Amino acid sequence: MPHRRLTGPKLVVASHNKGKVFEIRFLVAPFGIETVSAGELGLPEPEETGLTYAANARLKAEAAVAGSGLPSLADDSGVSVEALDGAPGIYSARWAGPDRDFGHAMQKVEEALQAAGATTPEKRRAKFVAALCLAWPDGHLEEFLGEVHGTLVWPPRGDLGFGYDPMFLPDGHDRTFGEMSGEEKHGLSDAGALSHRARAFVLLTEACLKG
Repeated sequence: MPHRRLTGPKLVVASHNKGKVFEIRFLVAPFGIETVSAGELGLPEPEETGLTYAANARLKAEAAVAGSGLPSLADDSGVSVEALDGAPGIYSARWAGPDRDFGHAMQKVEEALQAAGATTPEKRRAKFVAALCLAWPDGHLEEFLGEVHGTLVWPPRGDLGFGYDPMFLPDGHDRTFGEMSGEEKHGLSDAGALSHRARAFVLLTEACLKG
């Protein structure tokens, strides 16, 4: 099936997470597309019952389309830790609890790593994964996946970004995502996009926003 270009002037960012909304707006801004978040529209948050990042992104995008009648872009992302058999994975947000306390979530990850004897960098390998789903009111979907590999550090470093960023040190860098500006984390360099969300967004851009 051929890709569909997004031509409408307005896009719903299907999230109530202010950090995610900010990052997606940052990525969409160069294309002149106006964005409004699901939270700003007062749309309810759908229950994330999917068993994969892609399935949960699809659920959120389709719920936002149903509630707004506008094309909607959803993200589902998380950190998968090798020593924890891929946890927290799709449950990354749930580890932060109802108050979205990611300081607490990072502490839980660190405690689990210590319990698993993962005390050296080679035992603390992890990856951030982001699935993007762009949905239209007629049911058409475009889906993209991005990953970035790295190591988890302790204690967390930096107060930029959100979520697990302060403990994630991407491969080839000496600063965590929590120590990087949005431009550094998401911008393109000679090495390509850095963050998982930016890598997925590059694929979306090529398929739906360019040309």
